[in-house]
Amino acid sequence: MKVWINGSFVDEKDAKVGVFDAGFQHGVGLFETMLARNGNVFQAEAHMNRLKASAAGLRLTEKLHVEPLIEALHLTLKENEQKDARLRLTITGGDLNMLQRTGEQGNADPTIVIQSQPPTQYPDAFFDKGVHVTLASGRVNPYEFGAGHKTLNYWSKLLNLQLAAMQQCGEALWLTPSAHLAGGCVSNLFAVKGGTLFTPTARGEEDEQDEPSAVLPGVTRGVIIALADEIGVGTSKQSMTLDDALDADELFLTNSSWGVLPVVGMRVAVSEGGQNQSQEQAIGEGKVGSMTAQLLTSYTSKLEAETA
Repeated sequence: MKVWINGSFVDEKDAKVGVFDAGFQHGVGLFETMLARNGNVFQAEAHMNRLKASAAGLRLTEKLHVEPLIEALHLTLKENEQKDARLRLTITGGDLNMLQRTGEQGNADPTIVIQSQPPTQYPDAFFDKGVHVTLASGRVNPYEFGAGHKTLNYWSKLLNLQLAAMQQCGEALWLTPSAHLAGGCVSNLFAVKGGTLFTPTARGEEDEQDEPSAVLPGVTRGVIIALADEIGVGTSKQSMTLDDALDADELFLTNSSWGVLPVVGMRVAVSEGGQNQSQEQAIGEGKVGSMTAQLLTSYTSKLEAETA
């Protein structure tokens, strides 16, 4: 495989970033993960616009241009002779030595890396029968710098994904200090109740009296909201509690890799008499709901149509 680094392709075994890079030294950076079908990157413009906005908002760089980045994504597919792929674009703060010389972050060029790999294959049962989720250990802080952005700070999320897998769960849901749902480690959350679709308020969608949101405004989340509008279902963006999720008629998760992932139950590890046990509660009827199935079908159709 060839990797795109700062405008040039190198073989994956030669793909390297300097030890003084801000991403390696301090985790200063952002990334986007995208799905390619038939040589086309799904929702590429939405992903690159989000990346550009986050990079400017977090003062990482204001030098990003959307169209050249999209072109680089497609060049990476072509260079690797791939039609279907999972693409990741990573941008870091660049060489810290250059920062020391200039004294201004804005004068340093960022490091940009694009990798392409085969798309992740998920078992059909995930979508036909749904998955269980658990609760993440810890809380996500909406006041933390970078909250609601797709930063490189992923250690706690990856660890909780591993812990979730140990409980045979597909995701772990995060709560804020005020006990509101912020979504999964790598996904946005949707609930269906009484024929209405609900999703936690994302960064940039808050009212003036609300606390900041730690929820990433997911690209697939946006696609689902638009698809729900098309089929005449309203989406309410609001603060949600764990009880809202447990009492929902249906629950599902979205991200760019799996699209729409139905959730049929929650497992929570509890300690009783010195023994760790798992308590389980079904979501709704404990099976994939009709609205979830409809939105999954609509999403799949849109993906196929836009990447044909």
